[in-house]
Amino acid sequence: MVNDHDESYYARKPYYVSVQAGSILEDPEAAAYELAITANEEELNRLQELFEEYATMDEAQTGHFFITPYSSASDRQMNAGTDGILIDIYRLLYELGTPETKNHIATMGLFREGSLR
Repeated sequence: MVNDHDESYYARKPYYVSVQAGSILEDPEAAAYELAITANEEELNRLQELFEEYATMDEAQTGHFFITPYSSASDRQMNAGTDGILIDIYRLLYELGTPETKNHIATMGLFREGSLR
């Protein structure tokens, strides 16, 4: 359990994120990354959970395709789950992002005007 006086839990630190690799790094030199954020442990845990959900959903979709390649489900229906999680990931990254990260995400066209926050 987190102690209310444990400031390290709530302290924000810089992290470097690769959405493509599903990785969150403390060292920008450790591997390639796309976006920079500042987050506390709670926010970092939420982002990690979203990456895990995304990986699980992606694996489930791949498995479904190989089991039933001629399924009547459209690509749109099949991708809806992963797309929703991916949007949640980018929304959280926008909230935690540096000004450069926020600008990059805003130009990606993932959200309707005014729906980023």
